Amino acid sequence: MAKQIRLNAFEMTSAMLNSHGLWKHPDNVRTRRYKDLDYYTELAQLLERGKFDAVFFADVIGIYDVYKASRDPAIREGVQVPLNDPAFAIPIMAQATKHLSFALTVSTTYDHPYAHARRMSTLDHLTKGRLAWNVVTSYLPSAARNFGHDEMMKHDDRYELADEFLEVAYKLWEASWEDGAIVNDVRRNLFADPSKVHEINHVGKFFRVPGPHLSEPSPQRTPVIYQAGSSPKGRDFAAKHAECLFVGGPTPEATRSSIQDIKNRAERYGRDPEEIKAFTFLNVVVAETEEEAELKFAEYSRLWSGEAAKAQYGGSSGYDLSRYTDLDAIFEYKHTEHGQSRAASLTKDAPKKLTVREVLGSFDRLSRKFAIVGDPRQVADGIQSYFEATGVDGFNLAHFVTPGSLVDFVELVVPELQRRGIYKTDYEEGTFREKLFGPGKRYLPDHHPGAKVRTFPV
Repeated sequence: MAKQIRLNAFEMTSAMLNSHGLWKHPDNVRTRRYKDLDYYTELAQLLERGKFDAVFFADVIGIYDVYKASRDPAIREGVQVPLNDPAFAIPIMAQATKHLSFALTVSTTYDHPYAHARRMSTLDHLTKGRLAWNVVTSYLPSAARNFGHDEMMKHDDRYELADEFLEVAYKLWEASWEDGAIVNDVRRNLFADPSKVHEINHVGKFFRVPGPHLSEPSPQRTPVIYQAGSSPKGRDFAAKHAECLFVGGPTPEATRSSIQDIKNRAERYGRDPEEIKAFTFLNVVVAETEEEAELKFAEYSRLWSGEAAKAQYGGSSGYDLSRYTDLDAIFEYKHTEHGQSRAASLTKDAPKKLTVREVLGSFDRLSRKFAIVGDPRQVADGIQSYFEATGVDGFNLAHFVTPGSLVDFVELVVPELQRRGIYKTDYEEGTFREKLFGPGKRYLPDHHPGAKVRTFPV
């Protein structure tokens, strides 16, 4: 059977995600209903009808306030603010579905592994093993200030902390409660066997956690681990921990190269690179005819907000584009403690040197390079071509108008992909990890560092 595309819906529990300015579109239901339980129920059922693997909840802690040294552009344009906690949407969506899984973004920078481990175990229980954790480190200055810090932790130090954070979480999930700890024996007056519940006694540079874990083992014990990292430190972190990684590049060849580099690094950690799935971002404008799709794209372009795009880029890269006044100067890379892959995307990773004028212009218009536009056959051609050229396993599908863009995709593109044999017609049974890697693989594989902390069989 041909390799099949995996799909996540890229979501956020906010009025807008990255469709800058499109909150003004009259069909953008999300703008008005992102606080509504029924919105998430309906969205989950739509995605399961389209056989999506998961909904991927992005998240940030803080407001994008680098551009113009102000929070106002982000607030004015609804750039990922106001923003609710995505964890609370997951049980609602799980109750409305059977197979759809859920990837939750949680930062290691301002959380604590003891509390986090219980939260994730709870969600894995409530979803019957359909949970993933997208591991991120936080880069917004406003987040640092609101958690009581004068400045952000340095980029590489954030990854050092994250590595220990995961070590603690793995110990709590994998090495604290044995499978047979819950006895529930009324005759012996024994609910749980204390001899099968263990302290982890972690003492490290950042955390001291004696344990034991507060939750009994969930269906997967450790949720599926997602991660995106393009800096050298980020790639090493992904190679060590990620089961699903997010990659991108200016060309299909660059994307393929990034995937192979991380898999090569994973081998050096003693991991099986075949048990790492790679995803990249996808945006689609589709209609019954090419002409209708082009009209949609033109309408989205008319509503696009360059100010919102610059505000989002400023927070993620650390570059305040309002300070670049020499329009003919080359837009050069400079180190920041923000997201280094974002900073590099228009500088050292760009196919050619860009002027400040070109960079500013790229934010002021909706570029076609960010979307496949056309009828169902044309869109499926574009997806299949990129899928085969890059070696990715799937896509994080964004959407300009919600839920309309997703409805269009489910009704028009999914059947075309299924006809080509490159998209599933039904779900496999099992936990999310089993759906990704095969029957019986509900737990971390033995070669993963999280599995190596186990002191008893699972």
